[in-house]
Amino acid sequence: MQPFSSFDKPQTVKDFNAIKISIASPEKIRSWSYGEVTKPETINYRTFKPERDG
Repeated sequence: MQPFSSFDKPQTVKDFNAIKISIASPEKIRSWSYGEVTKPETINYRTFKPERDG
């Protein structure tokens, strides 16, 4: 598998008249999240594999 590179393919130029940046509300950020961490261990330090429920 070849690593991804944006230099490989020519890209078309896109013109913008304006751009709007805003800060997401805490409720919006919570709506993006999912899952629950039930254990503090997230990765096995010996095997470097993810721990279940971590």
